[in-house]
Amino acid sequence: MINKDFNSILELLQSFPDEQTCIDHLEEIRWNGNVVSPFDPTSKVYNCKGNKYKCKNTGKYFNVKTNTIFDNTKMELQKWFLAIWLVTSHKKGISSLQLGRDLKITQKSAWFMLQRIRQCFGIDNDEQLDNEIEADETYVGGKNKNRHANKKVKGTTRDKTPVLGMVERNGQLRAKKVDNTTYETLSKEIIKNVKEGAKLYTDDYLSYRKMRRVYDHSVVKHHKNEYVKGRIHTNTIEGFWSLLKRGIFGIYHFTSKKHLQMYVDEFVFRYNTRKGSENERFNLLLSNIENRITYKELING
Repeated sequence: MINKDFNSILELLQSFPDEQTCIDHLEEIRWNGNVVSPFDPTSKVYNCKGNKYKCKNTGKYFNVKTNTIFDNTKMELQKWFLAIWLVTSHKKGISSLQLGRDLKITQKSAWFMLQRIRQCFGIDNDEQLDNEIEADETYVGGKNKNRHANKKVKGTTRDKTPVLGMVERNGQLRAKKVDNTTYETLSKEIIKNVKEGAKLYTDDYLSYRKMRRVYDHSVVKHHKNEYVKGRIHTNTIEGFWSLLKRGIFGIYHFTSKKHLQMYVDEFVFRYNTRKGSENERFNLLLSNIENRITYKELING
């Protein structure tokens, strides 16, 4: 049973003063006393010396870091734990330059650590949003011509990537990078994430107009400067967009279209865990570390 309670960097370091305490914590979260082979979950496992295990069916050796973001890392786990703590507890995230300075590692190593950590933010949740839902799309980076009229911003010059967001009032949020903002694309994502019959609030963008076939759909007419009509508004999701953009432009400065979803997932993770404590967010991410990506995969394309 996990009983460590750490809500500051000092308490984190006190809880994990060396490699072994980090390994013990990972084993508790990943296996909870029942070691499972990453090569064959049905196989019997032999306990070997030095925190190693052997899969009977495959004959392969492994440890708690195998097939996780820590696999083959030369960085001590305490630094990984610190990096995870910093990126999950900072409201707007942390740059690779700052993380490199904090951990006394190179910016390249810090960037690679952060990208591996971001791979773990996309925690799958099949439960659909219900009750009162706000949906809206935004554009990150790019040229102004790619926005529809009421979302244009002066001075933008780069190609933009659309992102669709859906948030349940006082509940969870979903956000997904999409190829375009047509009705077919947006409706597919909304139907996937929002329960049929829920109350759906959007602006008057053309692609949302047919959603009343599936939902109790109400609209605020932004093009007529109407932003709140009783309970009908999209202020919650727009507040999230502001947080996302301040983080990307203020902390990260730029993100490619290829990696954008990972950054979106990072901010969605923090939003959906906003009511939890720092160590709860930390442990939740550690429970989703079986999502390793190589440096070659990161930089390819």
